[in-house]
Amino acid sequence: MKRFLFACLFFGLSAAGVAAQDFSKVEIKVTKVAGNVYMLEGSGGNIGVSVGADGILIVDDQFAPLADKIKAALKTLGEGKLKFVLNTHYHGDHTGGNIVFGPDAPIIAQTNVRKRLSTEQVSKFFNRTTPAYPKEALPVITFDQSVSVFFNGEEIKVIHFPHGHTDGDSVIFFTGSNVVHMGDDFFNGRFPVVDLEAGGDVEGMTRNVGEIISKLPSGVKVIPGHGPLSDVEGLSAFHRMLVGTTDVVRKRMAAGKTLEQIKAEGLPDEWKSWGSGYIKTGTWIELIYNSLSAKHS
Repeated sequence: MKRFLFACLFFGLSAAGVAAQDFSKVEIKVTKVAGNVYMLEGSGGNIGVSVGADGILIVDDQFAPLADKIKAALKTLGEGKLKFVLNTHYHGDHTGGNIVFGPDAPIIAQTNVRKRLSTEQVSKFFNRTTPAYPKEALPVITFDQSVSVFFNGEEIKVIHFPHGHTDGDSVIFFTGSNVVHMGDDFFNGRFPVVDLEAGGDVEGMTRNVGEIISKLPSGVKVIPGHGPLSDVEGLSAFHRMLVGTTDVVRKRMAAGKTLEQIKAEGLPDEWKSWGSGYIKTGTWIELIYNSLSAKHS
């Protein structure tokens, strides 16, 4: 009952579109990625799953009302118990299920994730207020830079990349399976959310993604925070988009153009399809403009 009441409170105070979503119609799609790793798609951020002799580890857990469907999907992969939950960052479409899964397994996240989940978060960009999570939904193990979980026969490296999507982003490297879960530092084929109010930074995201690409081994599979399963080529296309679109806005700002003028001019046609997701072209231009303006100030 306590979990149900929290879910009602959480979604009642979240954005209207989320609150109005009919989760009963959401289906959880299971995809084998490589090695011990699977990907679950439903509503919200993609879930990474490690399945093996040690049990089950999940990366992110979407929304609380989907927990039973997620549990059912996990059972199709094995009867092992859930042993760990990793949060890539604090947003509710990646951590909403903490209230259900937290009592079953310890939650691990970067230090800033716990700080944000344990206090009320007010976002002008998302136009919502998110209440502090209850104790059982909070990470119980936190780290500043990195932590490793040795599980199901491989080292799972959890590494903090600062000031990208938020100030608490982690990228998960399944070293034996040759899989990386990027969290929301990768929106496959679409413009990303950069939560400037929570320490995000467009140039920081660009730098982080470039650094990650330079370290990825051949043949690695890449799980994005949103969008279909990808690889280095897909992640590189995302990086080129970040570099190219930011450069366009930067040059127009240097020429003295206003935000309204830059939005009116739009972006080159090669980036047109990237505006088909949650973040439209005009919003992406505004995010770049505000991010660059904040750093200049």
